[in-house]
Amino acid sequence: MSVPEQDPGKRPARRVRYAGTHPRKFHEKYKELARDRYAADVEKILKSGKTPAGTHRPIMVNEILQVLAPQAGERGIDCTLGYGGHAQKLLRAIQPDGCLLGIDADPIELPKTEARLRSAGFPAETLIVQRTNFAALPGLIPALLPGGADFLLADLGLSSMQIDDPARGFTFKVDAPLDMRMNPARGSSAAEFLAKIDQRGLAQLLVDAADELWAEPLASGLIAAQESSVIVTTGQLAEAVRKVLAKIGSFDEEDVTSTIRRVFQALRIAVNDEFSTLDILLKSIPQCVKPSGRIAILTFHSGEDRRVKKAFQAGLASGVYREISSEVIRATPQERHDNPRSIPAKLRWSIRSSS
Repeated sequence: MSVPEQDPGKRPARRVRYAGTHPRKFHEKYKELARDRYAADVEKILKSGKTPAGTHRPIMVNEILQVLAPQAGERGIDCTLGYGGHAQKLLRAIQPDGCLLGIDADPIELPKTEARLRSAGFPAETLIVQRTNFAALPGLIPALLPGGADFLLADLGLSSMQIDDPARGFTFKVDAPLDMRMNPARGSSAAEFLAKIDQRGLAQLLVDAADELWAEPLASGLIAAQESSVIVTTGQLAEAVRKVLAKIGSFDEEDVTSTIRRVFQALRIAVNDEFSTLDILLKSIPQCVKPSGRIAILTFHSGEDRRVKKAFQAGLASGVYREISSEVIRATPQERHDNPRSIPAKLRWSIRSSS
């Protein structure tokens, strides 16, 4: 059989080049973004305690499995499918004959996650995928899981693949459009939100959504910066925060970075209306799970945890729940070492009453 000759004037495509000895920009990390092809390289990154670009490491998997105790044949709900790490473990635990409803609002990542889970052997009758916000969950139950679920998981953390992709505007490590929307096709971007909010509203947001000690001067400084030059990129916002802190006093780099992170967190929560959505979920959980159903919620900052704690306590007092966690469960020291993004995680659980 003859082999077609290669065009001598056409060179093969070259791999992505980057400055220095290690890739720093998201698109340059081609080995991390192709983990099936470069498995050994990805394994080295994982062992170093880092998360490969474009992926997500599920947090507190063993603790969640212990709390939810999924059994063969049961039906469950994963309210935040994300990268599918928790879902894959839950799906394996409920086979044979089990079914998991996985929902997520992210139109960019959800198709990738569904494809990964399908290729792992979970067909439509085992895994039902819906792109929606989990506030819409009660409307899905009658048709998709009539009678409710045996267990429900809500991981409220931002997925690493969202954080790491500069195009999404969640990170200040790379200068990019200030977006932060879970669904980029809906609502206002963080830049648009920042352009509309007033000083009082911004200060209150920084307190409510980030427990920010310097909320007042930060709000004043950011509004002033916005008036002189509209903030439209992540780099501009981070630099504006730095300038405000420089006027307040002397801060080390760790404190500055932590403050920038809190400002980004507060804006992200506002842009995606995360607190209102969580409140709706907490009220609707009893409609979504069966009597004696188990619920686990993983939070990543105090504003979320306070809401979950109060909702579970109120449910226990009213008889909706027969038991709730008395204390938060945290990641083990080993997991915090291996995956630093697990450090702020708090897990709370509840069990619905039997009637």
